[in-house]
Amino acid sequence: MHQTPVWRPDVTVAALVERDGAFLFVAERVRGELVLNQPAGHLEQHETLIEATIREAREETRWTIRPTALLGAYQWQSPEPGLGFLRFTFVADAIAEDLSLSLDQGIEQVLWLRRDELLQCGIKHRSPLVLANVDDYVRGQRHGLDLCRWVVTP
Repeated sequence: MHQTPVWRPDVTVAALVERDGAFLFVAERVRGELVLNQPAGHLEQHETLIEATIREAREETRWTIRPTALLGAYQWQSPEPGLGFLRFTFVADAIAEDLSLSLDQGIEQVLWLRRDELLQCGIKHRSPLVLANVDDYVRGQRHGLDLCRWVVTP
């Protein structure tokens, strides 16, 4: 009897941080190609979605952030076979940058870009979620953080 492999998308988080009309992005090398993304990464065991978002932003940008809302949950199937993502994007405030920290491996630059600059910068977006998140934010989409609950087994 042949079993079909179980497909499990990667669970990721991202921070949509806006300051004075510009959004926080990272230019990173992925499989040798320079791509643009929000500060984002994988959820690790024993951390909440919000904790993961704060950690990823700090590791990738040196910025301490404070999530204020859930922008949305996004499902994306990569053109690469078997690669899919369930991404939780959080709106966050920029609190402080710590230039003494080093950036994660692969991160080449931290950028603040307006939406028009995002479209004209010449760097490929890591996925369609990059622009979708900005557009949802600009449209005013926000959900309370209480939608994300950490449930502990008694």
